[in-house]
Amino acid sequence: MSTMFNLEGRTALVTGAGQGMGTGIVEALARQGACVYLNDLFEERVDTQVAAMQAKGYHVKPAAGDITDPDWIKQIIACSGGIDILVNNAGVPVGMPGALRPFEELTAADYERQFSLNFYAVVNLARAVLPAMIERGHGRIVMISSESWRLGQSLGLSDYASSKAATIGFMRTLSAEVGKKGVTVNALSLGAMNNHGYDDIAAKVTAVGRAGTPEDVGAAAAYLVSNEASWMTGQTIALNGGSCTA
Repeated sequence: MSTMFNLEGRTALVTGAGQGMGTGIVEALARQGACVYLNDLFEERVDTQVAAMQAKGYHVKPAAGDITDPDWIKQIIACSGGIDILVNNAGVPVGMPGALRPFEELTAADYERQFSLNFYAVVNLARAVLPAMIERGHGRIVMISSESWRLGQSLGLSDYASSKAATIGFMRTLSAEVGKKGVTVNALSLGAMNNHGYDDIAAKVTAVGRAGTPEDVGAAAAYLVSNEASWMTGQTIALNGGSCTA
């Protein structure tokens, strides 16, 4: 195991990790020695991924459940014995049927769905894990965001993008409050990823000529939650293959 970014003795919770970018994050953290609780709304996804990770020798545990449910949050925090690392990856898939619609076609319910998962669940999870992190004098919180909050694109994403922007604002202010207590809070802002089928688009718009992968996101997350990143907080890292350098 690499001596850099060593996460032995750390316990992590990665939400929305039953597929896609979340699985890359789980594997990266587990490879560095962390015990990782793998969350997804769908239990079958959790069981499949946990079995695959354990077959590789990683210390991964199932945590199926709805992160918008405060009772579930209490249960997972209680059974984990304390979370050192929280990676907020869960989100409403932007490519799901009917998700991409212009503002005039979106309803209050559309915004409520996005904010419930992308913002309020993140706030509630932070509220749950922070007391123990502060008591130990060490903690890492990472938000997995999207470049949609930064780029004003006419793609029918105003509900999704605004919820991600709210989370970035929360990340920045929270980092200022808890930094002196040993807790860092950062965000990864993702560009065109291969789990959304954006390979052709990414080949044209990114500087590196390809879409992002679970391994790309996992590597960046592993750095942000490591001891080596103790001076990195309140930052939004654009992980977009060079499609936007502003």
